[in-house]
Amino acid sequence: MRFRGFVFASLAVSALLLAAQPAASQGFFDRGKELLKGLGGSDSSTGGGAMSALSSGDIARGLKEALRVGSERVVGTLGRSDGFNKSSDVHIPLPESLKTVQSMLGKVGMSGLADDLELKLNRAAEAAVPKARTLFGNAISEMSIVDARKILNGPKDSATRYFRGKMSAPLAGEMKPIVNDQLGQVGAIASYDRMIGQYKSIPFVPDAKANLTQYVLDKAIAGVFLYLGREEAAIRENPAKRTTELLQKVFAK
Repeated sequence: MRFRGFVFASLAVSALLLAAQPAASQGFFDRGKELLKGLGGSDSSTGGGAMSALSSGDIARGLKEALRVGSERVVGTLGRSDGFNKSSDVHIPLPESLKTVQSMLGKVGMSGLADDLELKLNRAAEAAVPKARTLFGNAISEMSIVDARKILNGPKDSATRYFRGKMSAPLAGEMKPIVNDQLGQVGAIASYDRMIGQYKSIPFVPDAKANLTQYVLDKAIAGVFLYLGREEAAIRENPAKRTTELLQKVFAK
């Protein structure tokens, strides 16, 4: 039986967006793992019922589609205005090395300079995150049936670990020039220079500086994988809504 991408996309969206059903229901990962066990490691099915129409490849393609939708949601959430800036857990504060600057400027009524720089650091991260979209797609395309089995049978963050291993280095390479460029375009460099200039005009303050590009890059990548981990948890924990005959057959208990 031929499985179409939109079918698995529907499954993935349901898994990611719907509220949890009764405890007796199974999440996508749980059901996929059960089906793979039922196939006994073969790429062609041998059992009856739902399994008679499935292969390991079919289940792997469903997993890929679920992860594709999840990764798209991560990029769509973070790679937009205020994706970082208004997030309670990935908002990028000023680097620790600039906290003294921020504090001293606040004491002389110039905290707005630090606030402006902080906003622009977040804007640079938001602009760079869309670069992850293609890399997620590449990592998913390269995923083998063996990889899919490891993700389905592994720890609860197996997919996130897979993406970290595949993407961390290329993601840093792709995003770094974007972050660097955006820091200039959104005015972060100019804000930084103004802030440091005003800070240095205060007598007897210690020296302070920061590598803004590397700092924002590290925070942006950490935010991407934090959100990806949450998407993976949603796929694992939220049961699929069996809205079509096909899904009811494939994921029937």
